[in-house]
Amino acid sequence: MRLQRNTLVLLAAGGSAALLAGAFIFQALGYAPCQLCLWQRYPHAAAVAIGAVALWRPGALLPWLGAGAALTTAGLGIYHSGIERKWWEGFTSCTSGGVAGLSPDELMQQILEAPLVRCDEIAWQMLGITMPNLNAAFSLGLVVLWVMAARRGRG
Repeated sequence: MRLQRNTLVLLAAGGSAALLAGAFIFQALGYAPCQLCLWQRYPHAAAVAIGAVALWRPGALLPWLGAGAALTTAGLGIYHSGIERKWWEGFTSCTSGGVAGLSPDELMQQILEAPLVRCDEIAWQMLGITMPNLNAAFSLGLVVLWVMAARRGRG
């Protein structure tokens, strides 16, 4: 069965809406988002908006933009996953910094500027899979749906 362009757009935009809803549900359950978690939401919101417009505007451009949004959030999810797993360092405003060689005033300043939720700590996981892992994996699947919609939107 060959899915039509608008069906693929609905699936892709609906997938982003579902991932956003999941993020808000986790937040409502007490899992406060870190800065990278918040950044991963913006491309999903863009994908939902792109999907709404793409249902009314034919062509391939909007699905390609949707694919770009999904790929962006997947990339952020992969980056965040690496920070959580200590594979690489994140930006200093979202991770813990070292305290060696800091004066008491500098240490106090670091404490006062520390984020409430750090990006380098795993807030939730099941079977070793974290929220950024899930976002990255599902978002890569959404990229595939968007690309399929774009390819059906030509001509």
